[in-house]
Amino acid sequence: MDDAFPRSTADCVGARACEWRAVSTAMFALAFLMSLMGGVPGPAQAQTTGGDGSIYSRFGVGELREYSSPQAQAMGGGGLALRSLNYTGFANPALWSDQELTRLAAAARYRRINAQSGTGQASRLDNGALQAVQFSFPLYTEKLGIGVGLRPYSRLEYRVQQAPRPVPGDTASYQLRFEGEGGLQEISGGLGYRFGDVLALGARAGVVFGILESRRATRFSTPRFAPTTLATRTRVAGFTSTAGALLSLASVFRDEDALSVGATLTLPATLTGERVRTSGRGLDPDTLRIDGGGAAREDEGSLRVPLEAALGLSYKPSDRWTFVADGRFEAWADAENNFETALPGFEGLRDRTRASIGAEFLPAGTNRNDTFFKRTAYRLGGYYEQTYVGPQALPDGASEGVDALAATGGLSLPTPLYGTRIDVGFEVGARGTTSGALVRDLFYGVSLGVNLGERWFQRRKLR
Repeated sequence: MDDAFPRSTADCVGARACEWRAVSTAMFALAFLMSLMGGVPGPAQAQTTGGDGSIYSRFGVGELREYSSPQAQAMGGGGLALRSLNYTGFANPALWSDQELTRLAAAARYRRINAQSGTGQASRLDNGALQAVQFSFPLYTEKLGIGVGLRPYSRLEYRVQQAPRPVPGDTASYQLRFEGEGGLQEISGGLGYRFGDVLALGARAGVVFGILESRRATRFSTPRFAPTTLATRTRVAGFTSTAGALLSLASVFRDEDALSVGATLTLPATLTGERVRTSGRGLDPDTLRIDGGGAAREDEGSLRVPLEAALGLSYKPSDRWTFVADGRFEAWADAENNFETALPGFEGLRDRTRASIGAEFLPAGTNRNDTFFKRTAYRLGGYYEQTYVGPQALPDGASEGVDALAATGGLSLPTPLYGTRIDVGFEVGARGTTSGALVRDLFYGVSLGVNLGERWFQRRKLR
């Protein structure tokens, strides 16, 4: 485990110093979170409005998001078996058993997407978004820990406009525009417990909730035909649960090395809610106004989110190097939509798979007195994802689904505050293809995370 902490003595002398350090850290954390929630840059005029999604987010429940820790994100985005005293990995609840410090972590991301079609049409999106807010603490040091977190589960944000088409039997033309926004969030919490030096188990439960909105607008080239809009607003919520396990082995291939194997299983979840469908004249119909050519209709239903299974490996040949590899499977081909009318793009989904690898180099190892650059961690990774958007969900002529390939990297910077690090991450990749009337997304991103650690709940000792 990187940058190990001392295990016997406190890091501040006297109760007064400890109290002031806790207060200053809490104030810094609060200011950081407020800056994330209120100061994230807005979107540029581009393919979408109000978010950082892709054209392919119109399928299913949107573009799926994952987040474990800044360390894991820079190493390909896995982290199921990535043990660390500096981070609380949320990919596997069994990792919470390793905690020594009470931790508050938050991260934000800035992303650019350049979308291009086979006909040469292009659009650009610039946007920032909150990645996660996490809080965790040990009940018994390196034995029993608790974690609570908030993260985006999916993001729905797109704008697609078709080329004008002639109105049958008339000289006028019409144009269709499809828009969507919203997404799902997840609040979860649980605990991890270690049974000896080899086995740790964990479990977490959470609530997935959010609003998915889509609109289809029809415009005409002549005022003889009034523009019309069909809008759908779906509000859902439901409970989810995940179980995790972690095996930790020492001196496997050489002295003082460490091998960890982590696995998680997320059970299928049913998200229930209501849907409001609105049709009417104009580009912005009011669901509360039924007269004047508009009509609103409500129905109740549910979505069934499928089973998820994941497996990860982590190997530390020394205290300077860490290597990880992770794989994930989600049975989205079995996802169900029990609303009267299906979600736009929900039909034709396929199973989602994801594989990632990564490495971290920490020149100083466990030496906390080394130079700044030697105490900086350097990370590199990558991932391949078969998204759940299959060829059956795409326009006619598509012979393959949507896949993504990306490289990741980052730096972890030490700070004068004990247990606190600042993380910078990078990501560059491509999703989709320009063949078969499809669109290819080239995306670039940078993220910033602050990970605060303090010793809480310590008994005062007489000196």
